[in-house]
Amino acid sequence: MITKRHLVFNLVILAVPWLSLLFLGKRNVKRYALAGAFIAVFAISNQILGRIRQWWKFYDKKVPFLKGELPFSMGPFVPLAMWILKDSYGNFKKFILWNMVADGFFAFLFIEVLKKLRIASLNRLSPVKFFIYLHYKAYLLYGVQWLYEKLRKKRQVPA
Repeated sequence: MITKRHLVFNLVILAVPWLSLLFLGKRNVKRYALAGAFIAVFAISNQILGRIRQWWKFYDKKVPFLKGELPFSMGPFVPLAMWILKDSYGNFKKFILWNMVADGFFAFLFIEVLKKLRIASLNRLSPVKFFIYLHYKAYLLYGVQWLYEKLRKKRQVPA
């Protein structure tokens, strides 16, 4: 059963990042939505693997996937990916730097907050391995957006 603290945390982690997209602009949301959706599906498949291999644990007994890992990929992960793409797409070094900062914050600092709140902690991963687990997806995200932009430009060129 999920505790009230964990439920409130999940609601906040889902609502706040998605509400921030109101400030991203409709055009940018459309432009980066495909890459965001792709990386969300990819992250969810990674989380299923992580759950099976017990890379992390949730303190509440038998927290289902929908209330455990899923809010992390559907909450901050997708909107943050879209914001980072908006700010840095076209400048790969800046994109990687932003992702390193965000992934480092989550892997080294935020995971400690989750542990102190008794929501979740790392189990079979060190913070460095968890950082790598989070960060490698940035390259896929950029690649998907690059392909999307390439195809979009190809369709806009008049024959």
